[in-house]
Amino acid sequence: QVQLEESGGALVQTGGSLRLSCVASGRAWSVYAMGWFRQAPGKEREFVTAIRWTGDTAVYSETVEGRFTLSRDSSKTRLYLEMNNLKPEDTAVYYCAASRVGPVTSLVRYEYWGQGTQVTVSS
Repeated sequence: QVQLEESGGALVQTGGSLRLSCVASGRAWSVYAMGWFRQAPGKEREFVTAIRWTGDTAVYSETVEGRFTLSRDSSKTRLYLEMNNLKPEDTAVYYCAASRVGPVTSLVRYEYWGQGTQVTVSS
């Protein structure tokens, strides 16, 4: 299995920035893609951004394009989500996830999940 652990969630003001981290352990070599999803209270979990294990370019949802940036270390076992110009609608629990099959934007294809980290954007 693959173990994922997120960190970095916090309370920030509108327009502020935040950096989330995700550490993967276990059978990370079997992963097809890794990415971030978020879920606001009463709403369905949604795709934020992800990248193929062997890829170089991340895919972003339209709502975060230009504001969020996904990056990772050279080992590909540590992911980061740089969040800029945060808005109240970005408030949600953010989850790091890993899949063994594609497509990278399909939530149902991800079988490994972190516990989530809360991001709250106040105005």
